[in-house]
Amino acid sequence: MKTSVRTAIALSAVAAATGAWTTVAQAHPTSPAAAHDAVHAPSGDAGYGWAAVREGVPDSAAHFTVTSPDVRDGGTFPTDAYANAFGCAGANRQVRLAWHGAPRGTRSYAVTMYDPDAPSGSGFWHWLTWDIPADATALGTDLPSGAVAGTDDAGVTGYLGPCPPAGDVTHHYWISVYALDVPTLALPAGTPAAVTTFTMSGHVIGYARLTALAHRPGPVAE
Repeated sequence: MKTSVRTAIALSAVAAATGAWTTVAQAHPTSPAAAHDAVHAPSGDAGYGWAAVREGVPDSAAHFTVTSPDVRDGGTFPTDAYANAFGCAGANRQVRLAWHGAPRGTRSYAVTMYDPDAPSGSGFWHWLTWDIPADATALGTDLPSGAVAGTDDAGVTGYLGPCPPAGDVTHHYWISVYALDVPTLALPAGTPAAVTTFTMSGHVIGYARLTALAHRPGPVAE
């Protein structure tokens, strides 16, 4: 399994029980230290530690391509894509995605957005959608028939935009599309994110990813 560049030091009880996984940086450096430097290279950690945990994407997974008309890989979120919670007053407009080049054998897709920089002890899942039909090549605000809008770490169904703590380090949001070898995960919408992603990890045959950035000015955390 690959190693993610950064997540939390302590996983939640569910994550610990299930071996829940986090997403991996596109560059796939060979060591946690290299991953940290290559992707984040922060000037400081805002008083929080760094740790690497196990990745849930198999080494055999193929790579394909995802793009968005709303945010480029390595770019910042538009203002209206920010959350309307946690001190942010954005429009919470879901970013649109399009993908191509998924491997043969794809029977459905899943989409997630994960913030490994959240000072929570387990990162923060902002968006999970699964059971997207295999003939889909894009995801907008309307879900395809049969797709499931999952519940994020805030207990919200559907997309929850970024809202990092004011004055914190720049947060990196991994927006991922997974090609799965099953037509359905057979999970209800209220399934905890750790359980959803753990269940999904055994079915990933390909993935695509872009990273979007968010930062809120404010007092620097000590």
